[in-house]
Amino acid sequence: MAKRITVDPITRIEGHLRIDCQVDDGKVTNAWSSGQMWRGIEIILKDRDPRDAWIYTQRICGVCTTVHAIASVRAVENALKMEIPLNAQFIRNMIIAAHGIHDHIVHFYHLSALDWVDIVSALSASPSKAARIAGTLSPWPNNSTKHLKAVQDRLKGFVGTGQLGIFANGYWGHPAMKLPPEVNLIAAAHYLEAFEYQRQINKIVGILGSKTPHIQNLAVGGVSNPINPDDQSALNMERLYYIKTLMDNIKNFVLNVFVTDVCAVAAFYKDWFNYGAGVKNYLSVPDFPIDTKGTQFMTPGGYIPNGDISKFQQIKSFDDDFFRKNVKESIKHSWYKGDWTRHPWEEETVPNYTDFQENGKYSWVKSPSFNNKPAQVGPLANVLAMYAAGHEPTKKYLNFAISKIKGIAGVDVPLSALHSTLGRHAARAVRALVLCDTLEENYNMLIENIAKGDLDTFNKPEFPNGIQKGFGFHEAPRGVLSHWVVIEDGKINNYQAVVPSTWNAGPRNQDDAMGPYEASLMGNPIAQEEKPLEVLRTIHSFDPCLSCAIHLHDNKKKELVRVSAMK
Repeated sequence: MAKRITVDPITRIEGHLRIDCQVDDGKVTNAWSSGQMWRGIEIILKDRDPRDAWIYTQRICGVCTTVHAIASVRAVENALKMEIPLNAQFIRNMIIAAHGIHDHIVHFYHLSALDWVDIVSALSASPSKAARIAGTLSPWPNNSTKHLKAVQDRLKGFVGTGQLGIFANGYWGHPAMKLPPEVNLIAAAHYLEAFEYQRQINKIVGILGSKTPHIQNLAVGGVSNPINPDDQSALNMERLYYIKTLMDNIKNFVLNVFVTDVCAVAAFYKDWFNYGAGVKNYLSVPDFPIDTKGTQFMTPGGYIPNGDISKFQQIKSFDDDFFRKNVKESIKHSWYKGDWTRHPWEEETVPNYTDFQENGKYSWVKSPSFNNKPAQVGPLANVLAMYAAGHEPTKKYLNFAISKIKGIAGVDVPLSALHSTLGRHAARAVRALVLCDTLEENYNMLIENIAKGDLDTFNKPEFPNGIQKGFGFHEAPRGVLSHWVVIEDGKINNYQAVVPSTWNAGPRNQDDAMGPYEASLMGNPIAQEEKPLEVLRTIHSFDPCLSCAIHLHDNKKKELVRVSAMK
């Protein structure tokens, strides 16, 4: 007998997401993804100075802050056909690499690990046995009996007081939980350690960006960081050497803890390589430009139709015609006025709430398409694109992760297995290692360029009369982010942000094809309908961040808050 499950809101994400599932005989047979708030940034930006857009768009979210700033300045620079000084490119690259590593660590440990790790089970573990298991996985020094015993005692303290804090409301003892107590203890220890390492990598964002979240150093035309190796008030060698120390610490954690833990979870839950594929049209974009024009990149990107990497089509520049022409959004099933599918430059943002209509409009999130089809974005799309493009670091780290999973589980993991819930986690860990290398390479290029006597960080933008159109993209931690701007006589006439969680969380499109969240749930097992842990596993594997896709509404039309924005 079919049963309807509604999870509202999905927890451990930014923003409000509702997932409805139809379950038949213990499997999901239909699904709806509904964003429950409205994003109005497009209206806020109309008629403003394009040079200020990045400051506003950062406030779309308190998690994905840096990414919107980067995409925004790139959009305006694209409209003005600007070149960016090399130092500015390297500094931006270091910020987005550090932010990406930080985001990936936070996602696995603090937003999704508890879908797989049973904290209560860790209380019955043998710390000495856990230490022996951990020692076979990596040389991490804190995998000692003493440290693991201290973590277990700390967990028992939480339970003893009845105040579970961050571990409250978990599906502890759920039949879908399979990790042995000792592996749960190891994971719990690393969960707590991850707080320190995500703090350390975020220091790099703060040093270079002057603040985090919401960096302050960007400008249309470059960055505002003054470079002077001998000046304490500028970006100098002391700060740069400190960044190097932080980079080394973080890579050690990512390699010996983060990647190892993802591989261990994947090995124990290897059946989850069979669930969660959904949409297999993958979209990613190149990033980390190393020239002034945005035509040479450290990490490639492109489009893969139907999961076939032999048909990979590369996106080659910040002005790529293939990308520009093929991005569209539909509002057929979204709470906006009308029923259209348009290019971002031609869109309008007119909210029109009609309540949840299963066969009509049921989400504030729009439905993006690439080449007129839904596309999945995120680390899996990015890793597959880099692999298809022959990117050596990606190939090396992906082979390393697959080999590690095979060594623990004793089974082969073909490339096709990555089209899954666990594949998204594995790809995110691989991408974190790629970002560690990319961060270090940009650091070295910045040092070398400064040594040559080049201290430039900014080119002044000039706004001609008339209309200019531009777009800026960025391979953000959750996937392809693009901002689209129409400038008229030096002011913003239209602004649209097509964000990763819009791509993945979107409802059915103009052809009624499911969005990636919805499609990924089809066939997922459900052990207990009243505790749909498996729904969380698959949705969390995308790392949802709904603030980027939506913002605020009140269906009773009451005024909740009034904001006075500066003009």
